[in-house]
Amino acid sequence: MQPMSNKTQYFTDSVIRRMTRIAIASNAINLAQGFPDFDPPKALLDRLAEVSYAGPHQYPITMGAPNFRRALAGKCKRFMGRDIDPENEIVVTIGSTEAMVDSIFALTNPGDKVVLFSPYFENYHAQVLFADCEPIYVPLVPPQFHFDPNVLEDAFRQHPKAIIICNPSNPSGKVFTEEELKLIAQLCVKYDVYAIMDEVYEHIVYAPHKHLYMCNMPGMWERTISCSSLSKTYSITGWRIGYAIAPKPIMDKIKQYHDFNTVGAPSPLMEAAVVGLEMPDSYYEEFSAHYAHMKQLFTDGLRNIGIPFTDPQGTYFVLADIGPYLKKGQTDVEFCEEMARKVGVAAVPGTSFFMEDVRNIVRLHFAKKDETLNEALDRLSHIREKMG
Repeated sequence: MQPMSNKTQYFTDSVIRRMTRIAIASNAINLAQGFPDFDPPKALLDRLAEVSYAGPHQYPITMGAPNFRRALAGKCKRFMGRDIDPENEIVVTIGSTEAMVDSIFALTNPGDKVVLFSPYFENYHAQVLFADCEPIYVPLVPPQFHFDPNVLEDAFRQHPKAIIICNPSNPSGKVFTEEELKLIAQLCVKYDVYAIMDEVYEHIVYAPHKHLYMCNMPGMWERTISCSSLSKTYSITGWRIGYAIAPKPIMDKIKQYHDFNTVGAPSPLMEAAVVGLEMPDSYYEEFSAHYAHMKQLFTDGLRNIGIPFTDPQGTYFVLADIGPYLKKGQTDVEFCEEMARKVGVAAVPGTSFFMEDVRNIVRLHFAKKDETLNEALDRLSHIREKMG
Protein backbone atom coordinates (compact mmCIF):
# COMPACT_ATOMS: atom_id res chain seq x y z
CA MET A 1 0.00 0.00 0.00
CA GLN A 2 1.15 3.51 -0.79
CA PRO A 3 1.82 5.65 2.33
CA MET A 4 -0.95 8.07 3.25
CA SER A 5 -0.59 11.77 4.05
CA ASN A 6 1.57 12.51 7.08
CA LYS A 7 -0.03 15.90 7.78
CA THR A 8 -2.27 14.51 10.51
CA GLN A 9 0.65 13.24 12.59
CA TYR A 10 0.87 16.67 14.24
CA PHE A 11 -2.65 16.67 15.72
CA THR A 12 -5.48 14.34 16.73
CA ASP A 13 -9.15 14.46 15.87
CA SER A 14 -11.00 17.47 17.29
CA VAL A 15 -10.92 17.10 21.06
CA ILE A 16 -13.92 19.45 21.27
CA ARG A 17 -16.09 17.21 19.11
CA ARG A 18 -14.70 14.13 20.87
CA MET A 19 -15.87 15.55 24.21
CA THR A 20 -19.37 15.94 22.74
CA ARG A 21 -19.39 12.23 21.94
CA ILE A 22 -18.20 11.44 25.47
CA ALA A 23 -20.88 13.76 26.90
CA ILE A 24 -23.59 11.90 24.99
CA ALA A 25 -22.27 8.50 26.07
CA SER A 26 -22.00 9.66 29.70
CA ASN A 27 -25.32 11.53 29.79
CA ALA A 28 -23.33 14.59 30.83
CA ILE A 29 -24.27 18.23 30.36
CA ASN A 30 -22.27 19.36 27.36
CA LEU A 31 -20.38 22.52 28.29
CA ALA A 32 -17.62 21.46 25.90
CA GLN A 33 -18.76 22.11 22.32
CA GLY A 34 -20.11 25.64 22.07
CA PHE A 35 -23.71 25.47 20.92
CA PRO A 36 -26.88 26.66 22.71
CA ASP A 37 -29.75 24.51 23.92
CA PHE A 38 -32.35 27.20 23.16
CA ASP A 39 -34.14 27.92 19.89
CA PRO A 40 -33.17 30.36 17.15
CA PRO A 41 -35.33 33.49 16.72
CA LYS A 42 -38.93 32.60 15.81
CA ALA A 43 -38.78 34.74 12.67
CA LEU A 44 -36.02 32.50 11.27
CA LEU A 45 -37.90 29.32 12.09
CA ASP A 46 -41.10 30.65 10.53
CA ARG A 47 -39.25 31.63 7.37
CA LEU A 48 -37.49 28.24 7.27
CA ALA A 49 -40.89 26.52 7.41
CA GLU A 50 -42.04 28.56 4.39
CA VAL A 51 -38.83 27.90 2.47
CA SER A 52 -39.05 24.16 3.11
CA TYR A 53 -41.95 24.08 0.65
CA ALA A 54 -41.33 27.09 -1.57
CA GLY A 55 -37.59 26.57 -2.06
CA PRO A 56 -35.03 27.21 -3.41
CA HIS A 57 -33.79 23.62 -3.27
CA GLN A 58 -31.19 23.52 -6.06
CA TYR A 59 -27.58 24.68 -6.38
CA PRO A 60 -27.05 28.34 -5.49
CA ILE A 61 -24.77 30.74 -7.28
CA THR A 62 -21.35 29.64 -6.04
CA MET A 63 -20.51 32.86 -4.23
CA GLY A 64 -23.89 32.83 -2.42
CA ALA A 65 -27.50 33.77 -3.13
CA PRO A 66 -27.68 37.40 -4.36
CA ASN A 67 -30.38 38.44 -1.87
CA PHE A 68 -28.40 36.93 1.00
CA ARG A 69 -25.25 38.80 -0.04
CA ARG A 70 -27.17 42.07 -0.35
CA ALA A 71 -28.70 41.58 3.10
CA LEU A 72 -25.27 40.73 4.51
CA ALA A 73 -23.77 43.86 2.97
CA GLY A 74 -26.54 45.86 4.64
CA LYS A 75 -25.77 44.32 8.04
CA CYS A 76 -22.06 45.02 7.56
CA LYS A 77 -22.87 48.65 6.77
CA ARG A 78 -24.77 48.85 10.08
CA PHE A 79 -22.13 47.28 12.31
CA MET A 80 -18.85 47.48 10.41
CA GLY A 81 -19.57 50.95 9.11
CA ARG A 82 -18.26 50.10 5.67
CA ASP A 83 -19.87 49.82 2.24
CA ILE A 84 -19.26 46.24 1.07
CA ASP A 85 -19.77 45.31 -2.58
CA PRO A 86 -21.99 42.20 -2.46
CA GLU A 87 -20.91 41.15 -5.95
CA ASN A 88 -17.14 41.36 -5.55
CA GLU A 89 -16.28 41.42 -1.84
CA ILE A 90 -18.41 38.65 -0.26
CA VAL A 91 -18.47 34.87 -0.52
CA VAL A 92 -20.88 32.69 1.47
CA THR A 93 -19.26 29.56 2.88
CA ILE A 94 -20.00 26.40 4.87
CA GLY A 95 -19.55 28.07 8.23
CA SER A 96 -16.71 30.37 9.21
CA THR A 97 -14.53 27.26 9.27
CA GLU A 98 -14.58 27.02 5.48
CA ALA A 99 -14.09 30.77 5.17
CA MET A 100 -10.91 30.46 7.24
CA VAL A 101 -9.61 27.48 5.23
CA ASP A 102 -10.30 29.18 1.89
CA SER A 103 -8.56 32.34 3.10
CA ILE A 104 -5.44 30.51 4.29
CA PHE A 105 -5.13 28.62 1.00
CA ALA A 106 -5.82 31.77 -1.03
CA LEU A 107 -3.03 33.73 0.68
CA THR A 108 -0.27 31.22 1.40
CA ASN A 109 2.11 28.88 -0.37
CA PRO A 110 3.66 25.75 1.16
CA GLY A 111 6.45 26.75 3.53
CA ASP A 112 4.96 30.14 4.41
CA LYS A 113 4.70 31.12 8.07
CA VAL A 114 1.51 32.13 9.85
CA VAL A 115 1.32 33.87 13.24
CA LEU A 116 -1.13 32.50 15.83
CA PHE A 117 -1.89 33.86 19.28
CA SER A 118 -1.92 31.19 22.00
CA PRO A 119 -4.40 30.12 23.28
CA TYR A 120 -6.04 29.59 19.90
CA PHE A 121 -9.11 27.80 18.56
CA GLU A 122 -7.92 24.26 17.77
CA ASN A 123 -8.98 24.45 14.09
CA TYR A 124 -6.41 27.13 13.27
CA HIS A 125 -3.45 24.92 14.10
CA ALA A 126 -4.76 22.12 11.89
CA GLN A 127 -5.73 24.49 9.05
CA VAL A 128 -2.24 26.00 8.93
CA LEU A 129 -0.67 22.55 8.77
CA PHE A 130 -3.12 21.42 6.07
CA ALA A 131 -1.81 24.30 3.96
CA ASP A 132 1.78 23.09 4.55
CA CYS A 133 2.56 26.29 6.43
CA GLU A 134 4.55 26.79 9.62
CA PRO A 135 2.80 28.29 12.67
CA ILE A 136 4.55 30.93 14.80
CA TYR A 137 3.02 31.22 18.27
CA VAL A 138 2.71 34.40 20.32
CA PRO A 139 1.45 33.92 23.89
CA LEU A 140 -1.50 35.78 25.33
CA VAL A 141 -0.73 36.21 29.04
CA PRO A 142 -3.59 35.55 31.52
CA PRO A 143 -5.65 36.76 33.25
CA GLN A 144 -6.20 39.68 30.83
CA PHE A 145 -4.52 37.83 27.95
CA HIS A 146 -2.35 40.74 26.94
CA PHE A 147 0.53 40.18 24.53
CA ASP A 148 4.06 41.54 24.58
CA PRO A 149 4.50 43.89 21.58
CA ASN A 150 8.18 42.98 21.36
CA VAL A 151 7.40 39.25 21.21
CA LEU A 152 4.80 39.93 18.53
CA GLU A 153 7.24 41.96 16.46
CA ASP A 154 9.83 39.20 16.81
CA ALA A 155 7.26 36.92 15.16
CA PHE A 156 6.74 39.44 12.35
CA ARG A 157 10.50 39.66 11.82
CA GLN A 158 10.33 36.01 10.71
CA HIS A 159 8.48 37.22 7.60
CA PRO A 160 5.10 35.49 8.01
CA LYS A 161 2.57 35.65 5.21
CA ALA A 162 -0.42 36.15 7.55
CA ILE A 163 -1.62 36.44 11.11
CA ILE A 164 -4.81 34.71 12.33
CA ILE A 165 -6.77 36.56 15.01
CA CYS A 166 -9.98 35.47 16.71
CA ASN A 167 -11.70 38.60 18.06
CA PRO A 168 -13.50 38.21 20.43
CA SER A 169 -11.21 35.31 21.17
CA ASN A 170 -12.10 31.66 21.59
CA PRO A 171 -11.12 30.22 24.10
CA SER A 172 -9.78 33.11 26.21
CA GLY A 173 -12.76 35.46 25.92
CA LYS A 174 -10.37 38.32 25.14
CA VAL A 175 -11.64 41.35 23.23
CA PHE A 176 -8.76 43.14 21.52
CA THR A 177 -8.59 46.85 22.33
CA GLU A 178 -8.28 49.61 19.74
CA GLU A 179 -4.70 50.20 20.87
CA GLU A 180 -3.85 46.51 20.38
CA LEU A 181 -5.51 46.32 16.97
CA LYS A 182 -3.72 49.47 15.79
CA LEU A 183 -0.39 48.04 16.95
CA ILE A 184 -1.03 44.79 15.07
CA ALA A 185 -2.14 46.80 12.03
CA GLN A 186 1.07 48.82 12.07
CA LEU A 187 3.12 45.61 12.11
CA CYS A 188 1.03 44.13 9.27
CA VAL A 189 1.69 47.20 7.14
CA LYS A 190 5.35 47.43 8.13
CA TYR A 191 6.09 43.77 7.35
CA ASP A 192 3.53 43.31 4.55
CA VAL A 193 1.42 40.70 6.35
CA TYR A 194 -2.23 39.75 5.78
CA ALA A 195 -4.71 39.59 8.68
CA ILE A 196 -7.22 36.72 8.69
CA MET A 197 -9.89 37.62 11.23
CA ASP A 198 -12.34 35.19 12.83
CA GLU A 199 -15.13 37.42 14.14
CA VAL A 200 -17.93 34.93 14.80
CA TYR A 201 -18.41 36.30 18.34
CA GLU A 202 -18.63 39.94 17.20
CA HIS A 203 -22.02 40.42 18.91
CA ILE A 204 -21.14 38.64 22.17
CA VAL A 205 -19.17 41.33 24.02
CA TYR A 206 -19.63 42.47 27.62
CA ALA A 207 -19.54 46.09 28.77
CA PRO A 208 -17.37 48.10 28.91
CA HIS A 209 -15.59 46.21 26.13
CA LYS A 210 -16.38 46.84 22.48
CA HIS A 211 -15.71 44.87 19.33
CA LEU A 212 -13.77 46.77 16.67
CA TYR A 213 -13.12 45.54 13.14
CA MET A 214 -9.54 45.09 11.96
CA CYS A 215 -10.48 46.04 8.39
CA ASN A 216 -11.22 49.56 9.65
CA MET A 217 -7.77 50.08 11.13
CA PRO A 218 -5.43 52.38 9.14
CA GLY A 219 -4.02 50.65 6.06
CA MET A 220 -5.81 47.37 6.76
CA TRP A 221 -8.76 47.08 4.36
CA GLU A 222 -6.41 46.09 1.56
CA ARG A 223 -4.86 43.23 3.59
CA THR A 224 -7.70 41.94 5.81
CA ILE A 225 -10.07 39.01 5.36
CA SER A 226 -13.02 39.22 7.75
CA CYS A 227 -14.49 35.76 8.40
CA SER A 228 -17.67 35.24 10.36
CA SER A 229 -20.90 33.26 10.43
CA LEU A 230 -24.52 33.38 11.48
CA SER A 231 -24.04 30.47 13.91
CA LYS A 232 -23.54 32.36 17.16
CA THR A 233 -25.50 35.53 16.44
CA TYR A 234 -28.72 33.70 15.57
CA SER A 235 -28.20 30.41 17.49
CA ILE A 236 -28.09 28.33 14.30
CA THR A 237 -24.76 26.51 14.59
CA GLY A 238 -26.17 23.55 12.65
CA TRP A 239 -27.09 25.67 9.61
CA ARG A 240 -23.39 26.10 8.80
CA ILE A 241 -23.69 29.46 7.05
CA GLY A 242 -20.53 31.53 7.13
CA TYR A 243 -18.87 34.12 4.97
CA ALA A 244 -15.68 35.92 4.13
CA ILE A 245 -15.36 39.62 3.29
CA ALA A 246 -12.29 40.98 1.54
CA PRO A 247 -11.26 43.42 -1.20
CA LYS A 248 -11.79 42.11 -4.72
CA PRO A 249 -8.17 41.05 -5.51
CA ILE A 250 -8.15 38.80 -2.43
CA MET A 251 -11.77 37.72 -2.82
CA ASP A 252 -11.17 36.54 -6.39
CA LYS A 253 -8.66 34.00 -5.01
CA ILE A 254 -10.89 32.96 -2.11
CA LYS A 255 -13.80 32.34 -4.50
CA GLN A 256 -11.66 29.96 -6.55
CA TYR A 257 -10.94 27.77 -3.53
CA HIS A 258 -14.55 27.98 -2.36
CA ASP A 259 -15.89 26.98 -5.79
CA PHE A 260 -13.88 23.76 -5.99
CA ASN A 261 -14.00 23.04 -2.26
CA THR A 262 -17.74 23.13 -1.49
CA VAL A 263 -19.53 24.57 -4.59
CA GLY A 264 -21.92 26.59 -2.42
CA ALA A 265 -23.75 27.04 0.86
CA PRO A 266 -27.23 25.48 1.34
CA SER A 267 -29.81 27.32 -0.79
CA PRO A 268 -32.86 27.02 1.48
CA LEU A 269 -30.91 27.99 4.60
CA MET A 270 -29.52 31.11 2.96
CA GLU A 271 -33.03 32.09 1.91
CA ALA A 272 -34.38 31.62 5.43
CA ALA A 273 -31.40 33.39 7.04
CA VAL A 274 -32.03 36.66 5.21
CA VAL A 275 -34.64 37.36 7.90
CA GLY A 276 -31.89 37.22 10.54
CA LEU A 277 -29.62 39.61 8.70
CA GLU A 278 -32.45 42.14 8.57
CA MET A 279 -33.29 41.94 12.30
CA PRO A 280 -33.82 45.36 13.97
CA ASP A 281 -31.38 46.85 16.47
CA SER A 282 -33.65 45.70 19.29
CA TYR A 283 -32.78 42.07 18.48
CA TYR A 284 -29.08 42.67 19.10
CA GLU A 285 -29.82 44.58 22.31
CA GLU A 286 -31.91 41.68 23.64
CA PHE A 287 -29.32 39.18 22.40
CA SER A 288 -26.53 40.99 24.27
CA ALA A 289 -28.62 41.23 27.44
CA HIS A 290 -29.37 37.49 27.27
CA TYR A 291 -25.69 36.57 27.04
CA ALA A 292 -24.77 39.00 29.81
CA HIS A 293 -27.38 37.28 31.99
CA MET A 294 -26.04 33.78 31.21
CA LYS A 295 -22.49 34.92 31.88
CA GLN A 296 -23.51 36.44 35.24
CA LEU A 297 -25.39 33.32 36.29
CA PHE A 298 -22.56 30.95 35.39
CA THR A 299 -19.61 32.98 36.68
CA ASP A 300 -21.40 33.75 39.96
CA GLY A 301 -21.99 30.02 40.32
CA LEU A 302 -18.33 29.19 39.72
CA ARG A 303 -17.31 31.78 42.32
CA ASN A 304 -19.70 30.28 44.87
CA ILE A 305 -18.31 26.80 44.22
CA GLY A 306 -14.73 28.10 44.48
CA ILE A 307 -13.54 27.09 41.01
CA PRO A 308 -11.02 29.71 39.78
CA PHE A 309 -11.64 31.03 36.26
CA THR A 310 -10.84 33.90 33.93
CA ASP A 311 -13.70 36.35 33.46
CA PRO A 312 -14.40 36.65 29.71
CA GLN A 313 -14.64 40.04 28.00
CA GLY A 314 -16.53 38.46 25.11
CA THR A 315 -17.66 35.06 23.70
CA TYR A 316 -19.45 32.51 25.90
CA PHE A 317 -16.43 30.66 27.27
CA VAL A 318 -14.56 30.61 30.55
CA LEU A 319 -11.20 29.02 31.19
CA ALA A 320 -11.35 27.30 34.58
CA ASP A 321 -8.44 26.15 36.74
CA ILE A 322 -8.92 22.50 37.66
CA GLY A 323 -5.48 22.21 39.26
CA PRO A 324 -6.91 21.60 42.77
CA TYR A 325 -8.83 18.57 41.49
CA LEU A 326 -6.17 16.91 39.31
CA LYS A 327 -4.73 13.64 40.52
CA LYS A 328 -0.97 13.23 40.45
CA GLY A 329 0.13 12.32 36.92
CA GLN A 330 -3.36 12.82 35.47
CA THR A 331 -3.59 14.68 32.17
CA ASP A 332 -6.25 17.28 31.47
CA VAL A 333 -7.72 14.99 28.79
CA GLU A 334 -8.05 12.15 31.31
CA PHE A 335 -9.53 14.59 33.83
CA CYS A 336 -12.20 15.83 31.38
CA GLU A 337 -13.17 12.29 30.41
CA GLU A 338 -13.46 11.32 34.08
CA MET A 339 -15.40 14.49 34.96
CA ALA A 340 -17.95 13.76 32.22
CA ARG A 341 -18.50 10.27 33.62
CA LYS A 342 -18.42 10.99 37.37
CA VAL A 343 -19.60 14.61 37.68
CA GLY A 344 -21.84 14.69 34.63
CA VAL A 345 -20.38 17.84 33.06
CA ALA A 346 -18.29 17.87 29.88
CA ALA A 347 -15.45 20.36 29.36
CA VAL A 348 -12.61 20.75 26.87
CA PRO A 349 -9.02 20.14 28.05
CA GLY A 350 -6.87 23.25 27.78
CA THR A 351 -4.06 21.49 25.92
CA SER A 352 -6.34 21.72 22.86
CA PHE A 353 -5.76 25.47 22.81
CA PHE A 354 -2.30 26.28 24.19
CA MET A 355 1.12 25.94 22.63
CA GLU A 356 2.51 26.32 26.17
CA ASP A 357 2.63 23.34 28.52
CA VAL A 358 -0.66 24.07 30.30
CA ARG A 359 -2.33 21.10 31.97
CA ASN A 360 -4.55 22.63 34.66
CA ILE A 361 -7.01 24.53 32.44
CA VAL A 362 -10.35 23.46 30.93
CA ARG A 363 -12.80 25.40 28.77
CA LEU A 364 -16.47 25.58 29.74
CA HIS A 365 -19.24 27.39 27.89
CA PHE A 366 -22.44 28.98 29.16
CA ALA A 367 -24.69 29.36 26.09
CA LYS A 368 -27.41 27.38 27.82
CA LYS A 369 -30.83 27.78 29.39
CA ASP A 370 -30.91 28.85 33.02
CA GLU A 371 -32.08 25.42 34.12
CA THR A 372 -29.20 23.76 32.25
CA LEU A 373 -26.62 26.07 33.81
CA ASN A 374 -28.09 25.67 37.29
CA GLU A 375 -28.00 21.88 36.95
CA ALA A 376 -24.41 22.01 35.66
CA LEU A 377 -23.38 24.23 38.58
CA ASP A 378 -25.09 21.89 41.03
CA ARG A 379 -23.15 18.96 39.60
CA LEU A 380 -19.88 20.93 39.65
CA SER A 381 -20.44 21.76 43.33
CA HIS A 382 -19.74 18.06 44.01
CA ILE A 383 -16.57 17.93 41.91
CA ARG A 384 -14.19 17.48 44.83
CA GLU A 385 -15.97 14.51 46.35
CA LYS A 386 -16.70 12.81 43.03
CA MET A 387 -13.22 13.32 41.55
CA GLY A 388 -11.39 12.47 44.76
